[in-house]
Amino acid sequence: MKELIYKLNIVRQERERRGKDDFLSKYNTGEKIHKKQVEFHKSKKKNRWVFGGNRSGKTECGAVETVYLARGNHPYKENKPVSCWVVSLSKQVQRDVAQEKILHYLRKDWIEKIVMSSGKQDSAESGVIDFILVKNVFGSLSKIGFKSCDQGREKFQGSSLDFVWFDEEPPYDIYQECRMRVFDKKGMIFGTMTPLKGLTWVYNEIYLNEKNDDEVWYTEMEWADNPFLDEQEIIAMTSSLSQDELESRRYGKFKQCGGLVYSEFNEQIHVIEPFDIPKEWQDNISIDPGLNNPLSAHWYCEDFDGNVYVVAEHYAQGKDVYYHANKIKEICQKLDWHYYNGKISALIDSAAMQRTLASSKSVVDLFYENDILVNPKVNKDMFSGINTVKRYLKDGEGKAHLFIFKNCTNLIREIKSYWWGDNDLPIKRDDHCLDEMRYYLMDKQLTLRIKDKKNEIQKDKERLIKQLKTSKIHF
Repeated sequence: MKELIYKLNIVRQERERRGKDDFLSKYNTGEKIHKKQVEFHKSKKKNRWVFGGNRSGKTECGAVETVYLARGNHPYKENKPVSCWVVSLSKQVQRDVAQEKILHYLRKDWIEKIVMSSGKQDSAESGVIDFILVKNVFGSLSKIGFKSCDQGREKFQGSSLDFVWFDEEPPYDIYQECRMRVFDKKGMIFGTMTPLKGLTWVYNEIYLNEKNDDEVWYTEMEWADNPFLDEQEIIAMTSSLSQDELESRRYGKFKQCGGLVYSEFNEQIHVIEPFDIPKEWQDNISIDPGLNNPLSAHWYCEDFDGNVYVVAEHYAQGKDVYYHANKIKEICQKLDWHYYNGKISALIDSAAMQRTLASSKSVVDLFYENDILVNPKVNKDMFSGINTVKRYLKDGEGKAHLFIFKNCTNLIREIKSYWWGDNDLPIKRDDHCLDEMRYYLMDKQLTLRIKDKKNEIQKDKERLIKQLKTSKIHF
């Protein structure tokens, strides 16, 4: 009996010892959960990024994702033996950040072998690791290799990998080389970074997703998202930093000297999943004709509290009016959009009154011949329009009144890339969607309903009036 008790105590002590070292099993468990980290691990996209401030928890989820996949016990993804790279900016940063985090979550009895670039194997945390062989749950081995950007692109050639983790933003040529490394295995790229370098390739390719790649995904983390940071420390650190520093170091935001025009825009709030819009909410279509540029058109709805919803998008370049008219009619048919006297009604930039190079008729005339009645009498005052959009994004009480369906990708991209220039004017680059959105919101000429909420009788009256306006019956 004494021998049995002795053995049971040994087992219990070993479990306790392992439990103390098994930080992976304790990650995001208990009373405090970092929801943004869980969101990152759950995403099935092949190109995932976390833009986060310092100490927001971004590096933690990159390290844990790596260990999850190497061990073969990922809670949300297919598990198999893997070969991967962890890419840091330099060998020193590798040792002090990514390598340290991975060793923290790798239990010692999970490690088959460590090969060093410099330093001793028995004190790996003090040196620079070349690769780690990890015992996975399938009884085989996974390989975690370490690379640094200061080695140059040539050192990133040749291998076939299951995934690459970038700890901070790599040079574009190294990013592209790593994409080639995961290509044949249909592997993943993920990155965790604080955007301190301004509007680099990451801003265009990932944050704006200019190529509309369905596999690109990102989330933003700030100090308040990390439940393990002390609230008083957050307040103290916030007060010690300038507004520019806060944008990147607390909120993980990209920034340019002039700042964003629509700084009120928050993708987590203003971009929503599409849903079936009630017929009586349908309001108007707004078009920027483009002429030599892309034509942009969006479908706008308004609920009974004055909230505006952008529910559909048409965006194309190098096409004639006939093509655009057909696409607009197709979308109207899908939405069961209302007609006026057999025609679709829309707002349009006054530039549409000009004749096209291919015709003696104006864009307005050509649209009319294709059953679209466009109104070119829009308010083009830029600053008034910008202020109107800002009020819809965030009113005086901090509430949003403008919501954009997730499938309106070009409008979302333009809002996120609209910056003030040195001359106190917005930089005129990509703003076709933004122009026609301004025309629509300026045409509303409505005061946002903030304090004077309507009662149910008033809402019912408005509903009936709107139904009469949108019906085909004329009295």
